[in-house]
Amino acid sequence: MKLITIVGARPQFIKAAAVSRELAKYDEIEELIVHTGQHFDANMSDVFFDEMEIPRPHYNLDVNGLSHGAMTGQMMEKIEKVLMDEKPDWALVYGDTNSTIAGALAARKLHIKVAHVEAGLRSFNMRMPEEINRILTDRISNILFCPTDTAIANLKKEGYENFDIKIVKSGDVMQDAAMFYAGRAQKPKVDLPDEFVLATIHRAENTDDPARLKAIFEAFAHISKRLPVVLPLHPRTKKIIEKLDLKIDTSKIFILEPVGYLQMVYMLKSCKLVMTDSGGLQKEAFFFAKPCITLRDETEWVELVENGFNTVVGADKNKIIKAFDSQNYKIDFRKDLYGKGKASQNIVKELISF
Repeated sequence: MKLITIVGARPQFIKAAAVSRELAKYDEIEELIVHTGQHFDANMSDVFFDEMEIPRPHYNLDVNGLSHGAMTGQMMEKIEKVLMDEKPDWALVYGDTNSTIAGALAARKLHIKVAHVEAGLRSFNMRMPEEINRILTDRISNILFCPTDTAIANLKKEGYENFDIKIVKSGDVMQDAAMFYAGRAQKPKVDLPDEFVLATIHRAENTDDPARLKAIFEAFAHISKRLPVVLPLHPRTKKIIEKLDLKIDTSKIFILEPVGYLQMVYMLKSCKLVMTDSGGLQKEAFFFAKPCITLRDETEWVELVENGFNTVVGADKNKIIKAFDSQNYKIDFRKDLYGKGKASQNIVKELISF
């Protein structure tokens, strides 16, 4: 069986690597990796692949820096050529990026089977490009690997039981990756406080709205008086903060340059609390048994909220502070929500038997 994995960003490589390690156990499976280049990242050097033990891509399409339409169109054109040359049995796509929908469309139009990992997730916010990508990818896939019961319930509500599509609860490959890399964590080259809040801010809904961004940093300033805040800052967010001239007490809010995944794992293991607008970091907080406050108006990971591991507060200063004040640091994180690191095994077994 020949399988082509299509990825376009560092987080997708990390997730795909978990499945690739499982695929490598089977001599009868040949996997080729296509990197669309969607999120150009100068840090994705040989060191990245070596340290993370990630297979290098067989194809790099170098499509980036374009509008959504132009990017998706160019990806489809280049992916189609790879698929026609390689003639795989499966195209495997992850998540909700432009690379995801481009790979799924190109493969399905060539009558190549499509498997979608992280299927069934919904934010119910159609202003998010990711929501459009994930919905369309789900609809044209042959098999949907859902990380949670909630994802499966979303698909059932949308009538997927009436479609010729197989729905599988696989668990979450991100937990597989977190467990694999936990023992490989690397301390950032900075001095960290003994106890701290780990925070990240990067979503456009926060960074492009001055009122929201100001409220978030006012909350950080209040919280940092009691617990230091460590903030790896995306360059784009940093430029916006400078433009808005937001005053930050750097003796209590520690601004870091962007860190790699292994450094982030170290900080996740070391922190007391996570505050973020990242989807992936919400889950990773749970994987490392840390409460999370989500600085968005909604989350795809509703099971974290329903079980008390995550509090969604938007960008309301008072709600953020209240959520911080009322955190339960003794909550039991042993509940199985994401498959306990067996998602990759489940995915590969299903692909072989399909």
